[in-house]
Amino acid sequence: MKNSFLLLGTAVLAACAAIPDASERYIDNRNALFSTVADAPGEWSASGVAGQAPSADWLSQFNDPQMTALVAEALAANPTLEARAALTRAAQARARAARGQRWPSLSASVSGGSTSTGVIIGGEEKQIQNSVYSANLDASWEADLWGRVSNSVAQADADRAASEADLAAAELSITAQTAGAWIALNEALAQERIAGLSFEARDRVLTITDRRVRSGISGPLELRTARSQLAAAEATIAARRQFSAEATRRLEVLLGRYPGAELTSTTDLPELELIKAEGNPALLLTRRPDVAALEARVVSAGLAAEEARLAMLPALRLSAAASGGASTFEDAVDPALIAARMIAGLTQPLFAGGRLRAQQAAAIAQAEAAVANYAGGVLNAWREVEDALTADVLLAQQEAAQSVAFEEAKFAEDLAERQYVSGTITIFDLIDAQTRRLNAESQFVSARAGRATNRISYHLALGGGVPVSPATDTQPDADAEEDGRSQ
Repeated sequence: MKNSFLLLGTAVLAACAAIPDASERYIDNRNALFSTVADAPGEWSASGVAGQAPSADWLSQFNDPQMTALVAEALAANPTLEARAALTRAAQARARAARGQRWPSLSASVSGGSTSTGVIIGGEEKQIQNSVYSANLDASWEADLWGRVSNSVAQADADRAASEADLAAAELSITAQTAGAWIALNEALAQERIAGLSFEARDRVLTITDRRVRSGISGPLELRTARSQLAAAEATIAARRQFSAEATRRLEVLLGRYPGAELTSTTDLPELELIKAEGNPALLLTRRPDVAALEARVVSAGLAAEEARLAMLPALRLSAAASGGASTFEDAVDPALIAARMIAGLTQPLFAGGRLRAQQAAAIAQAEAAVANYAGGVLNAWREVEDALTADVLLAQQEAAQSVAFEEAKFAEDLAERQYVSGTITIFDLIDAQTRRLNAESQFVSARAGRATNRISYHLALGGGVPVSPATDTQPDADAEEDGRSQ
């Protein structure tokens, strides 16, 4: 045992003499590698103002309890979110496993068997059975001379942080997708109702035209035209019903339900106030979970590059083994009969055909890619908020203008219908007025739905948080402090 400790001390001294100061690491030169993101202004350029951090309860502005309930259901049952949560638990487990590298590993094995030997006794061959038992105990540990083990643990923690941020981003995305799918469904149902009202209007025109033809006021051309318009309105209803069913199925899939197009809604599209700018470009970087994930991957990539450099340094490993063999099990496990040995070894890569250098170059390139991805992700996040702020103003103008157009078109349709009954205009004038009313109402619904969808995109871009409690099984890494000391 004394000789073993002497060997261990000699190995450490030799390594310290042969290797430069361990503080001279690759990531100490990170400033030469990591690029910087574009400077962030103090306020959003689309609004010219900056505000406080946005509230997580952003669904309340839609004043729609059913939307909130559906979001909660999606967070509890969406398969994609469940898969993301499982991946996060796997990353947490890998981080705990990495911490186990700091501690010695210990394994034990026991085996037993028998051998048969042929001997000649009294001129007759006989088989003699001999029992053989053995017990083995092995232990090994790597000294963290240059921070190789600590670096590996830190990289696993960075990967875990990235996975947890991915989960938070997935929860926010599912929230936005569900709310957006609900708006899309209500828009489709509103368009279906408009198509039904248009069918009723065309049917009234056909009834009026038929009476006019019977009275000799109108001719077959007007009657055929009225019938054609009624058939076209019926076809539009079928198309709108198809869109409604498809929108329902998309929402049901998000909810983890069978897509049977059974979900119903009587909710009107929300009437929203103008967006109040929240946060600022710099604050956004601390809120967006996808940006946090990119940042964690930058850290992980830098640590991977450092690990590739450390792979070229000596590794000090201490191993110990104890074994024993006997003809009886009691003797095999008798400590007095077990042979023990302890070995300290210092290994230094000498020649690997350039493999280690190439791996280091690849790791550095991966780190550069991670930084570039981070910069691109940040720029895209800023663009999404600026787009949503600008779009809200323009969509509000569209909604207001379409509302006026719809009201005027509705009055014009009523007037045209009375004039057609009195015989002062033709059926073509009436159909033209009805078509303008139909298009104006449809475009008004689309503008209102587009504004609601943009509002959801705005809060998604802000990283505004999940407004209801997620139900995914993603408990914090509470047992991280166990440091992998057990199996």
